Amino acid sequence: MDVFSDLIRGVRAHGSLFGSSTLSPPWALHFVDGAPLTLCTVLTGAGWIVPEHRPPEPLRARETIIVRGPATFTFVDEVGTRAEPLACGEHCATPEQGGTRHRLGWHDCGGDADDGAGATTLIVGAYPVRGEISRRLLDALPVVLRVGSGDTADPVLDHLAAEVRVDAPGQQVVLDRLLDWMLVCTLREWFDRPGGEPPAWWAAQRDPVAGEALRLLHAEPAAPWTVSALAERTGVSRSTLAKRFTDQVGEPPLTYLTHWRMTLAADLLVEQKSVTIADVARAVGYSDPFGFSAAFKRVRGANPSEFRRTATAASPATERPAPGPTTPAD
Repeated sequence: MDVFSDLIRGVRAHGSLFGSSTLSPPWALHFVDGAPLTLCTVLTGAGWIVPEHRPPEPLRARETIIVRGPATFTFVDEVGTRAEPLACGEHCATPEQGGTRHRLGWHDCGGDADDGAGATTLIVGAYPVRGEISRRLLDALPVVLRVGSGDTADPVLDHLAAEVRVDAPGQQVVLDRLLDWMLVCTLREWFDRPGGEPPAWWAAQRDPVAGEALRLLHAEPAAPWTVSALAERTGVSRSTLAKRFTDQVGEPPLTYLTHWRMTLAADLLVEQKSVTIADVARAVGYSDPFGFSAAFKRVRGANPSEFRRTATAASPATERPAPGPTTPAD
């Protein structure tokens, strides 16, 4: 298991988390839910993404922008548009207000959109983010990131463009998986952009020593790792492993392992309420629950029982309604 695969596994489109609108100017769609991640891509036409407390970002045909919540944002035909904002969020989950049509891939073909003149087709995918594992991915992202056309996501756009024009059995599953594919391609392209500053764990994956050590730690987090054991598995000396890993990742290998184990433990504590603290300790490589509790409190700032109690009480709903305007745009 590589680091990126581990971190993104809790970020999935599911069910109603999809919207497709063909819009004729003027328009202003205000996405009010503040989803942890919202992917916006334009198949045809153009518009502007206006994030809350951020400068506007142009969005042209076949470009993609990802907005990180909880701030809201608006998609407009032009900055300063005369259109009244339509709130996109919870009301779209009801069929009489367009929810079903949005989930199946809806096109408003009224007005100028009949002949395609001046129309913009927007694809939106809103992603819930479950657990502490995927939040490590969010922490590596800016509030707004952009990927241009002509990259590895282009074939996905072609599939999306075809799928939103049909209403067929299994379409929602296809759309969900296409959006997941689109998200992965977009993030990989952004992390690898020229002159970019990707997170240390992303760049380190390509190092033959640090990258292999990271894969081992993520594949076997509960193993009784020592620096010597990790060095032996990667085929280098202990000192070489320690230096290369620290230089590439930004912290020593066993420090990284402890933080990763506590992240895994945090999700186990919240998601599997029937397991005991001792069970969680063993699952992440601690034979002694007291040693695990001490390490957890040192890293997370609370002991496992307190963390579980607080996180469970504050846990939000796991599903979000479909993104899309409450009424068709004219």
